[in-house]
Amino acid sequence: MDLLRSYIERSDDEREDDVSESKSLQLKQKPSSTPPSSPDSSSSSPLRISLPSKTSAPKVDDTLLALTAADPDARNLHNPIDPVQHVVSFNPTYDQLWAPIYGPAHPYAKDGLAQGMRNHKLGFVESAAIHPFLFDEQYNTFHKYGYAADPSAPSGVNYVGDLDALQKNDAVSVYNIPQHEQKKRRLEQKASKNEDEEEADVEASGPDAENPASEEWLKKNRKSPWAGKKEGLQAELTEEQKKYAEEYAEKKAEKEKGGAERVEVADKTTFHGKEERDYQGRSWIAPPKDAKATNDHCYIPKRWVHTWSGHTKGVSAIRFFPKHGHLLLSAGMDTKIKIWDVFNSGKCMRTYMGHSKAVRDISFSNDGTKFLSAGYDKNIKLWDTETGKVISTFSTGKIPYVVKLNPDDEKQNILLAGMSDKKIVQWDMNSGEITQEYDQHLGAVNTITFVDNNRRFVTSSDDKSLRVWEFGIPVVIKYISEPHMHSMPSISLHPNSNWLAAQSLDNQILIYSTRERFQLNKKKRFAGHIAAGYACQVNFSPDGRFVMSGDGEGKCWFWDWKSCKVFRTLKCHEGVCIGCEWHPLEQSKVATCGWDGMIKYWD
Repeated sequence: MDLLRSYIERSDDEREDDVSESKSLQLKQKPSSTPPSSPDSSSSSPLRISLPSKTSAPKVDDTLLALTAADPDARNLHNPIDPVQHVVSFNPTYDQLWAPIYGPAHPYAKDGLAQGMRNHKLGFVESAAIHPFLFDEQYNTFHKYGYAADPSAPSGVNYVGDLDALQKNDAVSVYNIPQHEQKKRRLEQKASKNEDEEEADVEASGPDAENPASEEWLKKNRKSPWAGKKEGLQAELTEEQKKYAEEYAEKKAEKEKGGAERVEVADKTTFHGKEERDYQGRSWIAPPKDAKATNDHCYIPKRWVHTWSGHTKGVSAIRFFPKHGHLLLSAGMDTKIKIWDVFNSGKCMRTYMGHSKAVRDISFSNDGTKFLSAGYDKNIKLWDTETGKVISTFSTGKIPYVVKLNPDDEKQNILLAGMSDKKIVQWDMNSGEITQEYDQHLGAVNTITFVDNNRRFVTSSDDKSLRVWEFGIPVVIKYISEPHMHSMPSISLHPNSNWLAAQSLDNQILIYSTRERFQLNKKKRFAGHIAAGYACQVNFSPDGRFVMSGDGEGKCWFWDWKSCKVFRTLKCHEGVCIGCEWHPLEQSKVATCGWDGMIKYWD
């Protein structure tokens, strides 16, 4: 215990000295005798194991460092950088990075730059983040003084160009002129202005200098508020000035009457068919003799048959040729009206050009030989379908939204037009005079629909109401307006003439009776489509079994008349499907038009 206590009391240094001495003694002894195997002998000399040293510093290539220290250019000569490698194990110099590639260039090898990153024929060019004003300042400074700030320098003190001029001008830019230089320029401008005035005074010192109507007086009094204007009595107008004054007075008077200045467009037409008459002398608009109704039962179309694409903008309305449907008339927002062959070639037969703005509505006469067109140029034109000539033009100075002829064969000369100034205007096309005005609506008139054997007609307006009129009498006999009603941009008459289908802008189609009371049929309501905000047309099948309508998503919807259930939807157009017309004879064929400028035919 005494030995153990003494060992503990010894310091660490003394114990390490004892261990080192014991090791040196063991090395001096010869290994002649085996070490004792007793436990006392093993405890007296403990065994120590030496471990390899560890370091966290990276391994350094001493050879490369020595070569670099001996010769800085040795790395360029002996260790060039491979342009294909992505990792460099040392910090190369600028000369080493931009050294030319060794050896011949491979004709088909890529330079390693992705094709999507290339925005220049030499590679990728990164746009510099410099303000346009600063760029213009340095650009103009270099062209004026010969020096400019170096944009690639880390600080703004480095310059390129003429350093002598830089030192002489104290590094001033064209937009940073010192105060004394600005004052000097103002004095020079003032001096030059005084010299010009003195020269003008010398020139204006003639005998007419006191006459205000002379050029000398103008030069002398050039600072006056009336400088440049001659005073005195106005001389007599020339013939050209008189003509211009008369034209201006006529335009002003027309504008005061309500007719704004209009762009006149020459009425033109182009025939695209082979010949306007066949070998028997029949016109190209004559219906084919085999065009007859095959069945009284209508079916929902299933497949897309044909596309007419001739309009450069959207198509606002389409109308089949009355009774036969062998031709299809279309009104485009590109100011053109086209008529297409449906039965035979399927091509455009004639183009009618007479409006200067988009065409809003079109309407055939009963026999199809004439048709009406209403455009945003505030004109209503009556066209001859066969020749393409404009028979007459009507206008009140307001935009016509809907045009309609009286369906009676005896009254085909009477035109009704719903205008943007809340009126329904009635013309006698034979005389060209306005015979009646129906003025009760509080908004633009959108639709005109004849009912009750054409003795009455129903109109809808932006004022969210329906009004029923007696034809020829400007008094409302029925006014329909409810708080829940919305605007109705399209109304269609059922084939049995007992019901009206109205496209309401709250995404539903409402049914009104055409009897004496004109009541809303609450049991029939067609919904599911999106028509809010669009003037999508509603229509019936010829047998009255189906209701169809376009919507704002380019679809054409078909409902069953009795059950009010959706039968089918067709994806017709990219955009809005505006118009939809059922063929009058082919019971399963439908034509649709949309804002994509296409007219599609379905079977």
